Amino acid sequence: MDVTQRADLTWLSVPEVCERLSLTPGKVHRLVEDRALLGLKEGGVFRIPDVFLDGATVIPDIKGTALVLIDGGFSPESALDWLVEPHDVLGTSPIEAIRAGRKTEVRRLAQTLAL
Repeated sequence: MDVTQRADLTWLSVPEVCERLSLTPGKVHRLVEDRALLGLKEGGVFRIPDVFLDGATVIPDIKGTALVLIDGGFSPESALDWLVEPHDVLGTSPIEAIRAGRKTEVRRLAQTLAL
């Protein structure tokens, strides 16, 4: 299934992320360039999963995990898919495991897949 079609994910536009984080569009785009946030362009609009935010902050461990995946050959889009899709090893999606404080376990799994 296309990740943008998943009913359990809420997608935010850049202006919505700007409002949530109290940042300018340029700063949000910088977070995307730095891989602190990942998103997809759909219908000409760049969208970021709400699950990557915690209130008015970015989940800090996304960046390191995304970089492990991308450095290991994943595209940014594939890294996003991997973060939001459930995995049997984790019993949940990697992003939910990260949100639950299981960053090390998620990164170990990402490293094995990225080799």
